[in-house]
Amino acid sequence: MKLAILSQDVKLYSTRRLKEAAEERGHNVKVIDYMRCYINVATNSPCVMYSGKRLEDYDAVIPRIGASNTFYGTAVVRQFELMGVVPANSSQAISRSRDKLRCMQILAKENIGLPITGFAHSTQDTDGLINMVGGPPVVIKLIEGTQGIGVVLAETYQSAKSMIEAFRGLSAHILVQEFVAEAKGEDIRAFVVGERVIAAMRRKAAPGEFRANIHRGGKSEKIELTDEETETAVRAAKAVGLSVAGVDLLRSKSGPKILEINSSPGLQGIEGATNIDVAGLIIEFLDSSLATGVKAKFNG
Repeated sequence: MKLAILSQDVKLYSTRRLKEAAEERGHNVKVIDYMRCYINVATNSPCVMYSGKRLEDYDAVIPRIGASNTFYGTAVVRQFELMGVVPANSSQAISRSRDKLRCMQILAKENIGLPITGFAHSTQDTDGLINMVGGPPVVIKLIEGTQGIGVVLAETYQSAKSMIEAFRGLSAHILVQEFVAEAKGEDIRAFVVGERVIAAMRRKAAPGEFRANIHRGGKSEKIELTDEETETAVRAAKAVGLSVAGVDLLRSKSGPKILEINSSPGLQGIEGATNIDVAGLIIEFLDSSLATGVKAKFNG
């Protein structure tokens, strides 16, 4: 397999591990800075250019697209799809996962468990928005945030109103969600590859913090999921269209609730907590997809 890893930094743990895992299995691998790619949208011969050369004959690409570069990164992935290259995650699925509102709407349609979530434009509707999700405390999230950035907890009615009005005053689009108190500052990262959970860890927030993200100082440990949690994680990834996904969920009184679906999940935390060769399993999944004749589809 001739494989391209779309990443801005070859030294990043996840990029390095994917490259190592592919090379260990005898594949030809190149790390390509997708932000330096430029594309020729030609009718008969679409191509991706990099450092003045045409990128050709790749069998598959693994997109590691940064959240702040979603628009350009997915454009590059789409171009590879036009060329018939198999992506680990499609451009459309990446776009769906990065827009939290769109993602939640897709999951709601599939009857997958979610925290009660509100969205509004006008600050004149702030009272109704807060009441709709059950009142304070509430969690306020930027629609395109990542790694816990742009996520705040408002513990009182007044603080919730002030935060919502401040975000909207900056023309930021936000979600307002119920706070699941019984989760006690813990969440679960289920790592989905294909249609199965290959690894899972529990993350616990640092003292004084409610976000369990490892980037926010959270601690992690290996965990066995219930059948319901496994099914929920797999269904969530499939609904959005992701073949490789980090699915974050909470344990609530009414069952698992999806917090977020990550299309470029980090490997360091999950491999460290579980001692599972996640990078290798991703490469083997891609290898299997190619062997069974999977072709990239351009969905626009």
